[in-house]
Amino acid sequence: MSLTLAEARERAAVVSAVSYDVDLDLTDPAADRFGCRTTVRFTCSAPTTFLELTAATDLAVLLDGRAVEPAYDGRRLHLTGLHGRHELTVAAWLPFVTDGEGMHRTVDPADGETYLGAYLGLDVAQRLFCCFDQNDLKAPVAISVSADPAWTVLANGRSVREAGGRWEFAATPPIPVALVCVVAGPLKSVRWSHAGLPFGWHARASLADELDRDVAELRSVTEACFDHYARIFEEPYPFDSYDQVFVPGLNWGAQEQPGCVIYRDELLPAGRLSEESRLLRASVIAHEMAHMWFGDLVTMTWWEDSWLQESFADYLGYRVAGEAAGYAGALLGHEASRKPAAYDADERRSTHPVAADPDDVPDVAAAATIFDAISYAKGNSVLRQLVTWLGDETFLRGVNTYLTRHRFANATLADFVAALDQASDRDVRTWVEVWLRRTGFDTLRVERDGDVPVVHRDGVRPHRVRVTAYDDTGVETASRYVDLGDEPVPLPDLAGRVVVPNSHGETFARIVLDEHSWRAVTTGLCRIDDDLVRAVLWTMLFDRVHTRHLAPLPFVDVVERQLPGESSATLVAAVLARTLGRVLPLRVPAASAAGTLESLASACATGLMHATSQDLAEAFADGFAATTHDAATLAGWLDAGAIGELQLTPAVRWRVVRRLAGLGAADAALIEAERRRAPGLDAELGAAAARAARPTAEAKAEAWAVVTDPAVGNRVLTAVLGGLWSPEQAGLVAPYVDRYLREAPGWSERGAGFAQVVGQARPALPLTAAQRELLHEQLAGDVPTVLRRSWSDWADDLG
Repeated sequence: MSLTLAEARERAAVVSAVSYDVDLDLTDPAADRFGCRTTVRFTCSAPTTFLELTAATDLAVLLDGRAVEPAYDGRRLHLTGLHGRHELTVAAWLPFVTDGEGMHRTVDPADGETYLGAYLGLDVAQRLFCCFDQNDLKAPVAISVSADPAWTVLANGRSVREAGGRWEFAATPPIPVALVCVVAGPLKSVRWSHAGLPFGWHARASLADELDRDVAELRSVTEACFDHYARIFEEPYPFDSYDQVFVPGLNWGAQEQPGCVIYRDELLPAGRLSEESRLLRASVIAHEMAHMWFGDLVTMTWWEDSWLQESFADYLGYRVAGEAAGYAGALLGHEASRKPAAYDADERRSTHPVAADPDDVPDVAAAATIFDAISYAKGNSVLRQLVTWLGDETFLRGVNTYLTRHRFANATLADFVAALDQASDRDVRTWVEVWLRRTGFDTLRVERDGDVPVVHRDGVRPHRVRVTAYDDTGVETASRYVDLGDEPVPLPDLAGRVVVPNSHGETFARIVLDEHSWRAVTTGLCRIDDDLVRAVLWTMLFDRVHTRHLAPLPFVDVVERQLPGESSATLVAAVLARTLGRVLPLRVPAASAAGTLESLASACATGLMHATSQDLAEAFADGFAATTHDAATLAGWLDAGAIGELQLTPAVRWRVVRRLAGLGAADAALIEAERRRAPGLDAELGAAAARAARPTAEAKAEAWAVVTDPAVGNRVLTAVLGGLWSPEQAGLVAPYVDRYLREAPGWSERGAGFAQVVGQARPALPLTAAQRELLHEQLAGDVPTVLRRSWSDWADDLG
């Protein structure tokens, strides 16, 4: 069982002054397990307590120098006879994993090299070392590692001694054990000094060329963000070094381990780096660095306040990437992709307030379900509205009070509100109550009084938003801020104009346009110059499909007319991803799936023909490759390695191969030849997805055998199921939809992180009535918490 809130509170009341010395033996990475020896020093005012240690074997325990045999159930180590100051030493062997939770092991197909990474998080530190696995027992951690002397080893603290395959790292300040980090392997490293501290970027040896290609940009972004945070935060950077590592197999996009941030290495792709990828990566770098203060310096007490870490980092990530690092379009990714997902999440039964009540998160298993679009994207949006409403200077004054007051400690919503209330003369507490403590969102609705637009707010929250007006050709004529409350706001100066409220996404609210504005948008969306305004309007269109005010096929008609004129590659990619990922499987009838794909392919072909930049051409090419039935054109692209002057990136090549496979135009030999053309992890995953996409019963059976292997890796499962599910192969894959629904709960027993991967890999195609019934039957039974949340959301989306 996972740790409960009651247990955490009880243990925190009696345990204090904790510190750890963790000694890891990674000298045999080809084995099934690694060695760990942990010395824990702590004070306990009760006669008993427990520590966590999962799946340990060959356990040897010393308590205050005496050998003891405490009760151990495979997860908890129960101690008795305690009172006062104690020293516990636990030696054990623990398993390597392939699911991204614990000491993850990857063998790189490109060169056969092995990489190890301790990827921790909720309830996962105990898979690396014996510990009090809860946030509010923060402690200094000193790490030592024995490994191949030819390797590079990184950890949270600065390396203080390296000799003969032995690394020793300085003890950290007090940190939560969930954020301990170790990465080891033959890494390619680039190191430098900045602001008196050692910095570094690191990646697998097979990604050396990509790291060399990008390191100047990566260093520039890192330094710009670091210097900006140094200016706006009164608390200095709290750790002794700053390493950043691209790692394989990470379940999250990145993790904010103090002084040693880890990123999934998909953020260092082969081939040309698109503008969209650069914007995303800069935002993630700024996001993770913000965590050094929000989450690492000051840590939530219990998981209900995950927003105190994730909402702030998400908000600051996009803001600082734009303001400080020079990526002016960074916010577009939030508005186009992440915020729409938050609107979806906030209308499901599983929604929760941004700042939940502690009792609504009764254990860590439940906590794993709130690291979602509400805590990230909605929280980000709400904070953006708070800054708009409060003013930046006041907001930062409250933030700095909060950070200083709780440095190297834990905090709650009440602590943040107290700091903000002290900084402002506005009614912060009421604002917090309606924005952070309530679910759902308001609607901003435009009506007409004659020709005069009138903006209404349906809801209870105060909003300060920009309203932008356009003439009928899409040319902006006016833009200003409006405060919306109980009373409608007439805009006589904008009479006769097309009007868009919340035009730059300042708040978190549904928008509904009047008929005149609606007609202008659906016939001329691509003529509006401002990328952010178009993102807001694309989101509105998707919302109308979601609420069934706009049927899916008329929506696809709008996409076919407007997408070819879209000038932002980020928006092209976002519109296609959302159409293929949500509208097609959730709203389009199965009989119309092929026609919908043809309409999207037609839009992409037109856009590709008229693309004015490489990024735009690549976005349309990727969309065309995902949707077309024109196998001859795709085969020609593959043979030429280019589309005219546009060289195919490895990602687009694999998109083409997978689509050819799904059309029955790429056999196993072609897929294998492509895999061998540029061996590596990306090639292995691309080939796995393409093999699964082939429209034969034998291919589907082979794919299913891969994903049902008990040791299947997280990335392999995602790739294979992504290739398996096809709306155009609904009959062929129907037996596997049923098997997925019956067997996935068993797969998810591996852990919360893997359960999340399993849930995200669900069938992306319409379900039959019988399949929906089976989904509901399973939800009525025993399904692991994280998978249950994913499937419950799926059921809600299906309607």
